[in-house]
Amino acid sequence: MQKRDILLKIYNSLYNYFGPLNWWPGDTPFEIMVGAIITQNTSWSNVEKAINNLKKENLLEPRKLYRINQEELAQLVKPSGYYNIKAQRLKNFVNLFVNDFEGSAEKMFSGDGRELRKKLLNVNGIGPETADSILLYAGKKPFFVVDAYTKRIFSRHKLISKDSTYYQIQEFFNQNLDRDVELFNEFHAQIVMLGKTICTSKNPDCAKCPIGFLNSE
Repeated sequence: MQKRDILLKIYNSLYNYFGPLNWWPGDTPFEIMVGAIITQNTSWSNVEKAINNLKKENLLEPRKLYRINQEELAQLVKPSGYYNIKAQRLKNFVNLFVNDFEGSAEKMFSGDGRELRKKLLNVNGIGPETADSILLYAGKKPFFVVDAYTKRIFSRHKLISKDSTYYQIQEFFNQNLDRDVELFNEFHAQIVMLGKTICTSKNPDCAKCPIGFLNSE
């Protein structure tokens, strides 16, 4: 079976098992971008608490976060953990967003995705996974998001090497799938769900695995 066919079979098996996951939650592109930055090293439930704090204070707007004192911001995002670091990263991103794009998601995503990706990666605290999450989920740009779940699942099934880099794994998907925003969006969400619930780092429940067929191919 060709790699493309294997990937599509994996996707369809996951989709049939978990159903549509409608990821990434957020009312606006800006909220999705904020979530992408503060979700690093924490669970989504903690991110929701931090975002709700910002909403309660009516601060989930680019220019308001641009003006807010960093220490005050840190207290609001405290539920997400590493709050001083995350407040700094948020300020770094918002500075770019306001100064380069006038706080407009439409302006930010109107140009070439690769150029924007370079700009995002130049922001202190934004790495490839966060940049690609912003591009895919907030900007609807076809950048496949790779995370620890992706590496764990696909290396366990010998589709990639355990030593593969972020870019090698991303290229594996790019070369074997159409660059389709909806597919990339849903596929990543399905991979995350599998990694969280069944293909866990310790004691994976292989008997329940919807892609267990890979072991016999």
